[in-house]
Amino acid sequence: MPPIFMREIAVDPDNYDGPEPVYREWHHWLVGNIPGGDVSKGEVLSGYIGSGPPEGTGIHRYVYIVYKQPGKLVFDEKRLTNKSIDGRAAFSTKKFAEKYNLGAPLAGNFYRAQFDSYVPLLYKSLGA
Repeated sequence: MPPIFMREIAVDPDNYDGPEPVYREWHHWLVGNIPGGDVSKGEVLSGYIGSGPPEGTGIHRYVYIVYKQPGKLVFDEKRLTNKSIDGRAAFSTKKFAEKYNLGAPLAGNFYRAQFDSYVPLLYKSLGA
C-alpha cells in the first residue's frame, strides 16, 4: 500500500488590515508531505506563529485544515521560519488547495482568540 501524505494549514481568516481588506487571510503554519498523519515528519513550509490579533480588532478565528495530498508533492513556496512574517498575508487556502490539487478538506478545527498581553511580545519577536 502506498504511503498516505497529508497537508496541514493554519490560518486566521479574520486578519484585520483596514476597512477595505487586501490581506484578509494570514497563514500561521504550513506543513506538507506529512507521512501517515505524523506531523513531526512533515515538510515545514512555514514555521508556526501563534495567534496575535491586533488590539481593537475583536475576536479572531484560527482555523486548522487537513487535506489528503494526491501523493508526495514538490512545493515551490518560499520556506519561512517562525520568526518571519514575509509572505503570510494575503494567503488563500482555496487557491493553495487548487494549485496542488488537494480537493476538499479531510478535517478541520478552530479556536478563537483576541488581543491580550502576549501579543506585543509576539510582535516584538517578529520584528513587527
